[in-house]
Amino acid sequence: MSLTKEEVAHLGQLVRLGLTEEEVARFQEQLSEILGHFDALQELDTENVPPTPYPLPLNNVMRKDVVKDSLSQDDVLANAPLQEDGAFRVRAVLDE
Repeated sequence: MSLTKEEVAHLGQLVRLGLTEEEVARFQEQLSEILGHFDALQELDTENVPPTPYPLPLNNVMRKDVVKDSLSQDDVLANAPLQEDGAFRVRAVLDE
């Protein structure tokens, strides 16, 4: 499938890009090439291919949930640049 310069310029307007004539010509060629790959895929016979959500089998990669002791409050706050009353102190980002 080949895109026209007008279609590429319209796409540029939709995504709020100010494209030069040189960019429109370059993107026309590149986008047309990408769409050509989809045309090639359309020619494949997929009649007996079942739909699959993933091309590879999924395996659970999460570790076992093991109960461990938590860090102490002193350990947690050891590298905090600011702390107050046993908690992290951060600068206000919103005025009240």
